Amino acid sequence: MYIVLILIQVFIMNWYITKIVFNITAEQNNNQFDEQLRLVNAASREEAFLKARTIGLREEDTFYNDNMREVKWEFVNVSEIIPVNKLEDGIELYSRIHETEDTSQYIHVVHQKAIALRKNSTLLY
Repeated sequence: MYIVLILIQVFIMNWYITKIVFNITAEQNNNQFDEQLRLVNAASREEAFLKARTIGLREEDTFYNDNMREVKWEFVNVSEIIPVNKLEDGIELYSRIHETEDTSQYIHVVHQKAIALRKNSTLLY
């Protein structure tokens, strides 16, 4: 039975990248939005949408931060569904064009993030 389920998943199910959006509100702070890309396995776009909505609703939360201010993570909705046609090493999963007036500052920030990533990982090559 387990092998049959694996075969169904391989031949019938599809992979989708879904963007789940949360509204983060805290007292006396500007509203923030968290856009999360989630990989979902589903038989159709509709099922991927419903799965992503379920994830978003399940992960809504309210808590108090270090300053004892209430913080709410409220699910907004699923804003994108992108089919992944094949899973293989190095495929592009998502792309977004970023526009800025300060090109050198943007490039500097990208380099700083790369440096931080390299310092926080053990490179084996």
